[in-house]
Amino acid sequence: MNDDLTKSADEPRLITEPGRAARVAAIAEPVLGGLGYRLVRVRISGAAGCTVQIMAERPDGTMSIEDCEAASRALSPVLDVADPIESAYRLEISSPGIDRPLVRHSDFDRYAGHVAHVEMTAPINGRRRFRGQLLGTAGDNARIRCSDATPDGTDVLLPIDDMMEAKLVLTDALVSESLRRSKHGDREGRGSHNGNTTPGRDLAASQRKGD
Repeated sequence: MNDDLTKSADEPRLITEPGRAARVAAIAEPVLGGLGYRLVRVRISGAAGCTVQIMAERPDGTMSIEDCEAASRALSPVLDVADPIESAYRLEISSPGIDRPLVRHSDFDRYAGHVAHVEMTAPINGRRRFRGQLLGTAGDNARIRCSDATPDGTDVLLPIDDMMEAKLVLTDALVSESLRRSKHGDREGRGSHNGNTTPGRDLAASQRKGD
């Protein structure tokens, strides 16, 4: 792994989850890191029983079905012992997908030019929700051009540490770029163990826990 990827792998998340999801994240993050993956997000849902969804990726943003299965095998026994969820639940490991969450400083630079939706913990200029084109970062802030403010757009600086949630918005341009990256990865990775898959597909390895 080169120095840039090593630095990227160690980059902390700035947008994190509260409550039970935070407990799961604290357990999962070092396990994933030991396998060379980065935690993106933990989400706990009560729909159709309790589901614990853990999004992960490699430092370069890829995550194959084989990676998801390896992460699931490593995390399942650790979560069994730590028991962060009181009831039975379904563990789901997935890639972030195309309209992915943005949780690290580098995410806002990597996806500059695409449209993002951001929700702040406290109002900025009287509003908490912003949608517009990402223009990268300026210090500890993300710069976003909000086209809903004026016809020409207004650039705003949003502190990443104060964001409750940030994610890419699914657009034709984002889909096209994901397809291009996938085809490029197929050419570079053909014949290796790290095969690429259809962009945006959630790659999950699941099983019942706590039964």
